[in-house]
Amino acid sequence: MNIQWYPGHMTKAMRMMQENIKLIDIVIELVDARIPMSSRNPDIDKLANNKYRLILLNKADLADSRYTGKWKEYFEEQGYFTAEVNSQKGTGVKGIQGIVMEACKEKLERDRKRGIKNRPIRAMVAGIPNVGKSTFINSLVGKACTKTGNKPGVTKGKQWIKLNKSIELLDTPGVLWPKFEDEQVGVNLALIGSVNDDLLVSEELAIKLILILKEHYSGVLAKRYELLEAQDEVSILTEIAKRRKCIKKGAELDLKKASDLLLDEYRSGKLGKITLEYPN
Repeated sequence: MNIQWYPGHMTKAMRMMQENIKLIDIVIELVDARIPMSSRNPDIDKLANNKYRLILLNKADLADSRYTGKWKEYFEEQGYFTAEVNSQKGTGVKGIQGIVMEACKEKLERDRKRGIKNRPIRAMVAGIPNVGKSTFINSLVGKACTKTGNKPGVTKGKQWIKLNKSIELLDTPGVLWPKFEDEQVGVNLALIGSVNDDLLVSEELAIKLILILKEHYSGVLAKRYELLEAQDEVSILTEIAKRRKCIKKGAELDLKKASDLLLDEYRSGKLGKITLEYPN
């Protein structure tokens, strides 16, 4: 699968982030807890050099907690502050303000020594498309300040939001990077819905998901769709189409419809808590 998606507005968004980084004290980077490494934009690392860093493992409710804890340890060993959150339900969000203040305590102490009081911490909220930045900000602030949606690319421009007298947030559009060096990264992003589905062949993507599930989550497909997993991936997809009555006109099985159904059920957590990549 050759997945590439870097529309013009992403170049513009990256430029905007570069222009604003000098105003920022800390970068809050949201990653998807199901693919913590694949959902990190390497350009943000370059951009946020010399800034305090907080990585939020968002959508933790959809990920396998056995691996989420290991990913948290992995990032903390690299020197990042981290937290697990479910922005949709608000789980873990209340503690974020305290973590931001803790991460920036050296800066606050420097300000205090210089006699600077009441200058708010400025945090840039960054991440790839559809990782949940706007939902996180709305949950943190406690009201709808930003547009949200389940498709990538809802946030189009920058937006400053005052959390309180101590913290100001800069919401930024979701940005991918121009080229996926590793095909699996592109596949992982496509599986969680961070690449526009209109650019993908859903049957190919569904086959890749079936292979991952067979290897790492044996029994999940058998339980959900009442089928035998001891068959090849195309046969499994065909079986899902039969079980869920995905049929075209003329009684032909509709494998695209079955693929879309499988992908949707994975993304919504109906297959269970499933992580797609694992720390070394």
